[in-house]
Amino acid sequence: MMRFLEPDLNPPRYKVALVSSVALILAALASSLVIWGFGVNPLEAIGAILKGTFGDWAGFAEIIRRAIPLLLIGAGLSLAFRAKFFNIGAEGQLLMGAACAGGVALFSPLSGAVGIIAMFAAGFVGGALWCWIPAFLRQRLNVSEILSTLMLNYVATFLLLWLIGGPWKGKTVFGYNRSDPFPDWAILPLIPGTYIHWITLLLGLILSVILQIVLLRSRFGYELQVVGGNPRAAQYAGISSSKVIFGVALISGGLAGLAGVGEVAGIHNRLLDPSQISLGYGFTAIIVAWLARGNPLTVILSSLLMGFVFASGDVLKLNLGMPTKVVDVISGLTLFFLIGSEPFMLLKRRKKV
Repeated sequence: MMRFLEPDLNPPRYKVALVSSVALILAALASSLVIWGFGVNPLEAIGAILKGTFGDWAGFAEIIRRAIPLLLIGAGLSLAFRAKFFNIGAEGQLLMGAACAGGVALFSPLSGAVGIIAMFAAGFVGGALWCWIPAFLRQRLNVSEILSTLMLNYVATFLLLWLIGGPWKGKTVFGYNRSDPFPDWAILPLIPGTYIHWITLLLGLILSVILQIVLLRSRFGYELQVVGGNPRAAQYAGISSSKVIFGVALISGGLAGLAGVGEVAGIHNRLLDPSQISLGYGFTAIIVAWLARGNPLTVILSSLLMGFVFASGDVLKLNLGMPTKVVDVISGLTLFFLIGSEPFMLLKRRKKV
């Protein structure tokens, strides 16, 4: 059958949209079967989800709130994946950003706007440096970044657990491993009646636009696309692949770190167990970046889609008594069908000679 097909290296946008839409529909159908397996009528579940999200302001605000970390992480990952740097460690980078921001909040003499800027700067540096390690291992020792970024997630998790259970454990906390509450100046303002920390949301939107411009209008963006598309051509053209890989590693890790700042300073207002800081945002953002097809601006839409999935999980748990982990199943099915649809996107009918 392959003799009737040939590679389609630059599929048109309508084809990308069509194939991705079909993959999402199939993922939704498979998710319905999972819901039915828990003894819940899929139609009843869909009705409850729509009513609890788009039919309620608090529910809709939850979509936006859950989309904020996905927006930041997904925008960075979209560039990394374009350069063929497969960063699977955004979860750990988020936690390191949260830890660094927490250090500023708890121990820095700064306050006010300067302190908030310092928190975001520390979070960016923490996440960026955590991603720099796998980039160095890949470029200098030829270690797969898939393995190294994945393993560093666990290192970051246990490092944070050690901090909140040891030197940074709160003096006013009894029976829990967590830090003291952040001072008032380190708590990000929220849109009234919601948990939307609007500073982080605005930062994510601005950075998505900036990264899109960098990708399409800058020399670094051009080099990134060449390195990701054809490394040999990049080498022949004198483009430094190391510069590109280190660049996208620092950007993607730094943005994941910013997401960590938003979660601890905007939602929890302290450092606490890693499973409470992140609900798997670093892994879900892989789907967000995949849906965006390497375009940071499109990440705005795909992050809202996956934010809707997270908010839907809350509705299923509260209204229908389903386990929260069903969100992970739905996310996994979405990624499965998206990856499975890739061959249909990158192949076309061979022209008759």
